[in-house]
Amino acid sequence: MYAEERQQEIVRLARSNGRVEVGTLADALAVTAETIRRDLTTLERAGVLRRVHGGAIPVERIGFEPALAARDSVLIDEKERIAKAALAEVPAEGAIILDAGTTTARLAEVLPSDRELTVVVNSPVIATILGTRANLNVLLLGGRLRGRTLATVDDWALRPLADLYVDVAFLGTNGCSVERGLTTPDPAEAAVKAAMIRAARRVVLLADHTKIGNDYLARFGSVSDLDLLITDIGVDDELAGDVEAAGARVVRA
Repeated sequence: MYAEERQQEIVRLARSNGRVEVGTLADALAVTAETIRRDLTTLERAGVLRRVHGGAIPVERIGFEPALAARDSVLIDEKERIAKAALAEVPAEGAIILDAGTTTARLAEVLPSDRELTVVVNSPVIATILGTRANLNVLLLGGRLRGRTLATVDDWALRPLADLYVDVAFLGTNGCSVERGLTTPDPAEAAVKAAMIRAARRVVLLADHTKIGNDYLARFGSVSDLDLLITDIGVDDELAGDVEAAGARVVRA
């Protein structure tokens, strides 16, 4: 395979998966890690990829947010493992927040039926999953519904959160890095997530490994705001160590 062909394949994989990693590419393309790093540098200079720790992301991801259905179709096994690991953080009784997102929706699907819980959500999708459960009191935050993520945002979501205090908030994110904190492409969603952090005694972030080390437009918190990050075994060891050094425990599911 010529260098140009290899680089085209790297771009294709990055756009398909949302991220590429040096070691995985080296194995798949039967070249050295150093060759892949040179390719990534070339592609970054060409303006099609952006280098991140351990790999690269397509430039379309910077400020771009895939629709809910697209996000729900990737990393399914990892998200299910993360959701099951998060069950250990669900209180025996009390109140929790479930942020809008594909991983938090999987947690909603596996919430135990033997606990009396109040669940605050800003997602009609998650409210529908939980609404018929006799052991749950579901509070759906109002507001403008974002079509891309089906999350409620703006004042009608923010004002109720200012008067709530829950035991645990389970949040999703698009990016998580020690340098930039917790980030998402949309400022309105960032404002709701920040309010959720303020409304919770404990904050648990559910994020697959592709989110760790990335950053987006709007910041809604810092790593030190987290009590726990639950991710998958694909997370980079150095990045996980940085998160723990910043004060958040890391669980790999």
